[in-house]
Amino acid sequence: MAVALAAAGFLAAGPPAAAADADLVRNGGFEAGLDGWSCSGGSGATVTAPVHGGSSALKATPAGQDNARCSQSVTVKPDSTYTLGAWVQGAYVYLGASGTGTTDVSVWTQSPGAFKQLTTTFRTGPSTTSVTVHTHGWYGQPAHVTDDVTLVGPDPGGPGQPRPPAAPTGLTASAASSSSVLLSWSAVPGATSYTVHRDGAAPLPVTAASATVTGLAASTAYTFRVSAVNAAGESPPSAPVSVTTTGGGGGGGGLPAHALVGYLHTSFANGSGYVRMADVPASWDVINLAFGEPTSVTSGDIRFRLCPVAQCPNVESPAEFKAAVKAKQAAGKKVLISIGGQNGQVQLPTTAARDTFVSSVAAIIDEYGLDGLDIDFEGHSLSLATGDTDFRAPTTPGIVNLISAVKSLKARYGPGFVLTMAPETFFVQLGYQFYGSGPWGGQDPRAGAYLPVVHALRDDLTLLHVQDYNSGPIMGLDNQYHSMGGADFHIAMTDMLLTGFPVAGNTARVFPALRPDQVAIGLPATTNAGNGHTSPAEVARALNCLTKKTDCGAYQTHGTWPGLRGLMTWSINWDRFGGGEFSRNFDAYYGRTA
Repeated sequence: MAVALAAAGFLAAGPPAAAADADLVRNGGFEAGLDGWSCSGGSGATVTAPVHGGSSALKATPAGQDNARCSQSVTVKPDSTYTLGAWVQGAYVYLGASGTGTTDVSVWTQSPGAFKQLTTTFRTGPSTTSVTVHTHGWYGQPAHVTDDVTLVGPDPGGPGQPRPPAAPTGLTASAASSSSVLLSWSAVPGATSYTVHRDGAAPLPVTAASATVTGLAASTAYTFRVSAVNAAGESPPSAPVSVTTTGGGGGGGGLPAHALVGYLHTSFANGSGYVRMADVPASWDVINLAFGEPTSVTSGDIRFRLCPVAQCPNVESPAEFKAAVKAKQAAGKKVLISIGGQNGQVQLPTTAARDTFVSSVAAIIDEYGLDGLDIDFEGHSLSLATGDTDFRAPTTPGIVNLISAVKSLKARYGPGFVLTMAPETFFVQLGYQFYGSGPWGGQDPRAGAYLPVVHALRDDLTLLHVQDYNSGPIMGLDNQYHSMGGADFHIAMTDMLLTGFPVAGNTARVFPALRPDQVAIGLPATTNAGNGHTSPAEVARALNCLTKKTDCGAYQTHGTWPGLRGLMTWSINWDRFGGGEFSRNFDAYYGRTA
C-alpha cells in the first residue's frame, strides 16, 4: 500500500504540448497579484521573493484547519487531454485539478528547498467545459510558494471568452441551530454555481443562492463568505457575515462536560467477572450494555438477554436489573444497548433486515427503559461495495440501510435519544489513506467504512469513541505512522477527528471535523482488556495535549479542544478487575468526586 501511495505523489514531467495547444490559466505567474485566483481564509498573497519566473509568486500560509488552498476555474474543451504544471517551494505542496469529468488528479512534493516542478495530466469528460485547478499546502506546515502555474491543452474558444461573475451581495445568515446555519444571498447574473467559504474548512460548492452548512460546533462564532462561479472562473468573495450557533448539540445526551463511558458485560462472562448493574460505580456516566446480537449475520433481528446463571452465578433477575437501570438514570446516568461487539457480526443488506433491526432494537430499548443506542459494528459488519467511493453519498446497501435505521430510531425517540459509536481505527482514521476497495479495486473494502455512517449521522451523534486499541499503525495528519500504547497515538488519532481529513488523500472529499463534545478517546482499562493499554501518565499527557496544548511531544495538533468530551473504556468489568484504576484516574484528572 505504501508503494501505491508513493506512486500517487510521484513528481513526473508531463507530455509535451501539441502545436495548437494553449496555456489556459489566467495570471499563472501572479504578476497581476491574485487576479483570477481565490485563496481560502485569506491565506494567499503575492511576494517578490522568492520567485521562479517574472517578478511575483504566490505565498500561501496554512493556519489551523485551513490548508491554504488557492484555486481558479478554467474553461476547457470536452474529451480533451490537458497537462497541469507549476513550480513550488516547500514541503507537502499540492497541485491538482477537480471537476474533470473523469478522474481528478493531484500531485505533491514532500521536501522543502529549491523550487521543484509538479506536473500531472488528465482528460476531460465528454461534457466537461470547466475544471478547477488548485494548489495548497498541508496542516501544520509553514508557508509555501507557488509560481508559473500552467494548464496546457486544446483552446476551448480563444479570445472573447466570458468573464467570471461579480461577487455575490446580500449575504445573510439565519436559522442557526447548535450545529448548522442557513446562508442566503442575491443571485448573481451569469453564475452557474457558488462556493461557500469558511475559515479553516474546505470550500462548499452549491448550485443555488442559499446553503445550509452543517457539522458546526455549539455556541461558536463563524464567519462565512461566498463566491460566484461560471465557466470563466470564480468571483472575488462576498462581504463576510458572522453568526454564532446556539448552545447544546445534536444527538441529545444530557451528559456532563467531561464524561466517562464504559461497557458492562451484561450478556456474557469472561475472566473479568460479572458486575451487577446496581454495583456499577458512580464514576460511569454512560453505561453501554454489551451486547445485543443478531439471530444471524444478515437477519437484522437483534436479541438481548442477561448472562445465564450457569455462567454468571451472581446475575440479578430481569426485574432487579430494570430497577437498577432506573436508579442509574435517576442519578443522571445514561444506559444504552450496544449492538455488535467482536463476535456479533451485523449486516443489513436489505430493507427487510433494516426494518427488523429497527423494530427489534426498539423492543429492547422499550423493555429495559434504555436511553439510546451504541453501534459497535466490528469485523466484517461494515464494508463498501466496489464503486462506492464517496463517503458523502454512499451506495452500499448495508451502509445506506444502517443510516436509515438509526435515523428511524432517532425519529421514534426524539431529541433525548443518545447515539454513540465505537468503531475501530481501521474503519475511520485509515480512511485518510484508503477508502473501500479503492478506485482500481484490490484494497480491503472495510477501510474507512464507518466514515459514511458517521458523516450522515453527525447531527444526531452524541459521541464517537474510536477504539484506540487492537490497532495496527495508522498514519496521522503529519503523514507519519503512529502505534498504539502511548500518548502519541491518542493525540494523532483524536486530532484527525477534530481537524477533519481528506478521504483517501482526495482534497475534494474532506471528512469534516466533529465537534469536540462529540468525541471521546477509547482505551482498554487494563492490560488484560486489550492490546494497546496506555499507562495513566500517558493518558494524562494525551489529554493535556488535546485540551491544553501542553505535553504534546513531537506531534503538533491542529487546535486545542478543552471541550473534548472524555474517555471510553473496555470495560467497566475489567476496570473493577484492575482495582478501579482507570475510573479513579479519570475522576482525579477532572477533579470530580464520584
